[in-house]
Amino acid sequence: MTTVAIAYHSGYGHTEVLAQKVAEGVRDAGQTPVLLKIESATQDFAPFIEEITKADAVIFGAPTYMGDVSGVFKVFADATASVFFTSAWKDKLAAGFTNSHSFAGDKLHALNSLAILAAQHGMNWVNLGIAPPGVTAAERGPDTINRVGSFIGLSAQSDNASPEITPPAGDRETARLLGERVAKAAVRWSVGASAAAGLGKAA
Repeated sequence: MTTVAIAYHSGYGHTEVLAQKVAEGVRDAGQTPVLLKIESATQDFAPFIEEITKADAVIFGAPTYMGDVSGVFKVFADATASVFFTSAWKDKLAAGFTNSHSFAGDKLHALNSLAILAAQHGMNWVNLGIAPPGVTAAERGPDTINRVGSFIGLSAQSDNASPEITPPAGDRETARLLGERVAKAAVRWSVGASAAAGLGKAA
């Protein structure tokens, strides 16, 4: 069975809601999610790095603070330099999600940081794969899928309220669809890698 690691930091619980929905999507695709919650900048990241190394794909998640990923997530990202020099994550699939209070909030910068982290490791980025809503901005309610209109990854929006009620249903479903998409892509990627290895032996 294909394994998808979900490495994320959540400052107030809203990004964790998305991580749980991403994991649900992985399970809906018949695959296994491994949730790796980053609690603090001082924790030992070695077990997380080991889990990601073993996984077929990884989905990074972080809130957007001051126009970029949270500082706690950045400390984790820097700690992955321990496997950078061994190319342990090369050719693995990766994707990302973020969340902020504003509809814009410079979330694209945060998603770019996640994509660049993956690129530094030689990973292959999986985009959101969902078209923006085919309605006017005024018609985009809380149940709308990809209501922010992102492409590179999931951009969610949360109000200053309990994670039980925000981010709204549309953002949660978009997170689930991202998990499902990455899990299915990882299965195809693994099958293709096995086939290529077989061809190499035949040659």
